[in-house]
Amino acid sequence: MRSILAVDDSPSMRKMVSFTLSGAGYHVVEAVDGMDALAKAQAQQIDLVLADQNMPNLDGIGLTRQLRELPRFKNTPILILTTESSDQMKQAGRAAGATGWLVKPFDPNRLIEVIQKVIR
Repeated sequence: MRSILAVDDSPSMRKMVSFTLSGAGYHVVEAVDGMDALAKAQAQQIDLVLADQNMPNLDGIGLTRQLRELPRFKNTPILILTTESSDQMKQAGRAAGATGWLVKPFDPNRLIEVIQKVIR
């Protein structure tokens, strides 16, 4: 079973993402912010990271940069799921190493479709 690290400071958003991905057959590990995600990512096998951009302590772009510095996350898909939709933010995400950028509110079917395309 593939493991997805779902990172969001909103408990309700984590719950919706977890419900959607668990229903699609993925094991979901939840993290409350980027720092929590970094700790959990290093402690277990993660096949894809789905992170919010705007979070306390460490945002999604900062998390992406730090994960990309870890050899085992060099090729792991990292998707940013956020309310931010500006081209400037998307470009910053790509520069940090994000695989893709999805805008909230999310369509569960579209989210699963994108994950199936990028996860290995």
